[in-house]
Amino acid sequence: MIRLLLCLLLLAGCAGAAAPAAAADLKVATWNLEWLTERPKGDRGLPDNVTPKVAEDIDALRRYANLLDADVVAFQEVDGPEVAARVFTPDRYRIFVTGDRVTQRVGFAVRRTLAAEQNPDLVGLDVSAPGRNRLRSGADITLTLAGNRLRLLAVHLKTGCHEARLASPSRNCETLHGQVPPLQGWIAQRREDGVPFVLIGDFNRRMDKPDELLAALNAAAPLLRVTEGRGSPCWGGGAFIDHIMAGGAARAWMQPDTLRVLVYRETGADAKEHLSDPCPVSVRFRLPDGGPTLAAEPRG
Repeated sequence: MIRLLLCLLLLAGCAGAAAPAAAADLKVATWNLEWLTERPKGDRGLPDNVTPKVAEDIDALRRYANLLDADVVAFQEVDGPEVAARVFTPDRYRIFVTGDRVTQRVGFAVRRTLAAEQNPDLVGLDVSAPGRNRLRSGADITLTLAGNRLRLLAVHLKTGCHEARLASPSRNCETLHGQVPPLQGWIAQRREDGVPFVLIGDFNRRMDKPDELLAALNAAAPLLRVTEGRGSPCWGGGAFIDHIMAGGAARAWMQPDTLRVLVYRETGADAKEHLSDPCPVSVRFRLPDGGPTLAAEPRG
């Protein structure tokens, strides 16, 4: 009987040793909330053609945020942490926002159960000429999950050059072209650090065809773009301009078949104005067990 018990214990121990390592699931999303601000109409920080959202609109966005239920949301066009917290409630999320002095800021909402720290903004993305409207910096955070570090950069790039050549005679394309080197530098630094990373946000760029912007980013380090070859069902369908790209080990962690677009139930002609033109785009990552929690990455 004792020998039988010993054998069973040994088998249980062997079975435990052979079991796969624990892993962590992470749902990551990007969402342009389109002029999410508490400023009144006519405020000097708003264009004349922008009608700010009312309380009912923000309540609706909060309900969609709860339905999205992402662990990390990279958001764009948000006028500071206070109004962001009206969509991503403080009991569930921590808010990280760039220090830009613009109305359309970039940031992250991170589930409170996750270990996260904010890195310096990627201010090099503001390539605006003196006297012109300032452009948005990139929001940069590091997550520590299951013993792994994951670096994320949220961006909102210059609009108006959705598929034209970057060298075309257009001020918008010239500006977008100027934002490429800072992005390449950030990607190259992550490659040198050996830290898995995600580049996420509103690129204002369709990348279905061979695209020179995407090619330039891939030249800094190989990237896996989850929206590749896919179309967005948002507001009747179209090409993605919001993208999620993984680099380093995160390419193997990203699960492309989990790509989802949360489509709004509202279909009225003015619904976009009350909600947002872009819909939330999400994908899941499967992180392996990296062992004990690693020391925080030095900022810089």
